[in-house]
Amino acid sequence: MSAIREEGADAEPIRVLFTLHNNMNAIDFIGPLEVLSKALHDTNDEEDKAFDCEFVGEGEHVMASSGTSFRSHLTYKEAYKQLKEYDVLVVAGGGFEEILKTKSEPLGLIRAFADLQEHNSTKERTILSVDTGSLFLAHEGILQGLAATTHPECYIKLEILAQESAQKDLDVRTEVMEGERYVVNQGRFDLGDDLANNPYVYRKEGRRMSIGQARKGSEARKMSNARRESIIRRSTMRLGGMRVITAAGSTCGIDAAMYLVSALVSHEAAQKVSDQMQYIWQKGVVVDSIDV
Repeated sequence: MSAIREEGADAEPIRVLFTLHNNMNAIDFIGPLEVLSKALHDTNDEEDKAFDCEFVGEGEHVMASSGTSFRSHLTYKEAYKQLKEYDVLVVAGGGFEEILKTKSEPLGLIRAFADLQEHNSTKERTILSVDTGSLFLAHEGILQGLAATTHPECYIKLEILAQESAQKDLDVRTEVMEGERYVVNQGRFDLGDDLANNPYVYRKEGRRMSIGQARKGSEARKMSNARRESIIRRSTMRLGGMRVITAAGSTCGIDAAMYLVSALVSHEAAQKVSDQMQYIWQKGVVVDSIDV
């Protein structure tokens, strides 16, 4: 998906797949889901949903550690067949010991999603882990060469898993960032608070100006060309330039989801969700936020 939306064009919902597993933390799943399900492409149109969310689990029902049961939309077997259709993969934490011990899902799906991006860097994919979900990413080598965070009680565990996955390439390490709400790698662009001076929001006489309307030689046209060139640059980056976001504790997943809305839709959309939820969005860290 792109931060630039053609004027008058209808934007398709961004497809999101949430991975569910038994003994997961319910809020790791519910927090980001609440944010993404409320986000709108057009903040004045309640029908213009920005995200289409689906859930994958081992069976029809998945039991969280709190005893809450969630119903899956599809099985992992079905998810593999449809995986290329999704733009975002959200990985909940909790109950990680059994997953790592048995090497069960969602580990395989996480690796498959990353492989899709590496083989096709033209699509803008994002993986977001919440809480100890980052341990799954570390186990699959997703965090090599990147920065990451996790629940404060698992910093050492994350370091160990990341080191083990990097043993075959001793030069590729993972920087574990402590005390951050969330960490964003390969952010493509960061919309930030100052939309007036943001190079990815083009305005003319107070209205959004699409690339197609940009006059020859204008900054908008130049930036359009730069974005086409960036696809080639992305293909040389780790994971094909996939955006990788790791959130710390459970409520940090809400903050990370707010960031995702701001990056894929607009800062205005994220702020409206924050207002609706009466939740103060606490910002995290964006690593390598230069557009690539």
